[in-house]
Amino acid sequence: MLTILGFAMIATFLVLIMMKKMSPIAALVLIPALFCVFVGKGAKLGDYVIDGVTSLAPTAAMLMFAIVYFGVMIDVGLFDPIVRGILKFCKADPMRIVVGTAVLAAIVSLDGDGSTTFMITVSAMYPLYKRLKMSLVVMTGVAAMANGVMNTLPWGGPTARAATALKLDASEIFIPMIPALAVGLLGVFVLSYVLGMRERKRLGTLTLDEVLVDEKETETVLVGAGGSGKTPVATGGSGGGTDADAPDDEDDSMLKVLDPARPTLRPKLYWFNALLTVVLLTAMIMEWLPIPVLFLLGAALALTVNFPHMPDQKAGIGAHAENVLNVSGMVFAAAVFTGVLQGTGMVDSMAKWMVDVIPEGMGPHMALVTGLLSLPLTYFMSNDGFYFGVLPVLAEAGAAHGVSPLEMARASLVGQPLHMSSPLVPAVYVLVGMAKVEFGDHTRFVVKWAALTCLIILGSGILFGII
Repeated sequence: MLTILGFAMIATFLVLIMMKKMSPIAALVLIPALFCVFVGKGAKLGDYVIDGVTSLAPTAAMLMFAIVYFGVMIDVGLFDPIVRGILKFCKADPMRIVVGTAVLAAIVSLDGDGSTTFMITVSAMYPLYKRLKMSLVVMTGVAAMANGVMNTLPWGGPTARAATALKLDASEIFIPMIPALAVGLLGVFVLSYVLGMRERKRLGTLTLDEVLVDEKETETVLVGAGGSGKTPVATGGSGGGTDADAPDDEDDSMLKVLDPARPTLRPKLYWFNALLTVVLLTAMIMEWLPIPVLFLLGAALALTVNFPHMPDQKAGIGAHAENVLNVSGMVFAAAVFTGVLQGTGMVDSMAKWMVDVIPEGMGPHMALVTGLLSLPLTYFMSNDGFYFGVLPVLAEAGAAHGVSPLEMARASLVGQPLHMSSPLVPAVYVLVGMAKVEFGDHTRFVVKWAALTCLIILGSGILFGII
């Protein structure tokens, strides 16, 4: 019964948010609360929620201060040169813009943190997508997939969890997987090219004089099926597809992110801010302090140095308050969902059922089975739940048929490109929130392409003899 209710709860949540019948925050809170009553453990709902909130509180704190920190760095101009370099490459061509999005997300993902990757990527690319009326779900989709592949880095989380759960060396898991992961990342770039060509076909071939200056001075030349001509670009217009357009005032604030005359620029402090960011990311990778503590200290130092006057500091924090509230609220709402799933035993019951239904004849192919199971399981579970709860059971079953723990650990990484768009991953709310895309729209678009990327990695791993 727990298994059925667990799958029913997840299915109900996904259907309601994809059909836009409920907001993600409301669905994450109300649906698990209702199912907790169905299970007959309504009296323990408070304990489950507190346990979930306690486990996710450090993540919420990290996201809050990371948003403030990187928001300040964007405001003061730290990323302006990088963004301008990408814009120079993109040349207002939709195909180049989509490919550039994937490349930027992959590069920034080297720090191992999805939230910072999405903040930097969206801040850089959002103005272009809005100016050229491109589909914003294409941006969120390719960014999530590129980050998902790169999330397998040893300091990204999944590899370390697999190594810990099976008592293996993380390098022995990751290094042999590099060829398969490289093919997967190449697949994301190829997919980005295809999606970009589709956007180019829909919009025509565009050239842009100046993308990120005052709107009244910006012109786009459209050369499409209907001929050519100069057309002023409107920030609030619909580009078709599944865009979730924001109000004009919200768009304007994002579109002026590279305004060379904005009062928040601190050119004299550029190298200080660059050094502070490098030190912060190094400390995060080297694990000198817990990540929430690092971002708390970094945000406090960045605000103090760049905005020494109190009114300016308040304004700097206030400029990013909406993102902080949206993301932290979503994380705590997700704590209800995960708390009920784990507290009621639904997760354990679903995992046991999946292991039990594996046919006996599939024993020698348990690595392949694990790779396939990693797609739905890491989407519907947290990484902790999958790697510490399910993987050891699967590894035992594999060992009984001569499949090594290393193969099982490598196969367990396959589902990460899909996992990064899971409603249980806090970083995805940073992505859709900053891009002003409905979570349901993002889900409908990305699931099929992310699953394809996972299968490419799995197929490559089998072909290369890694899995």
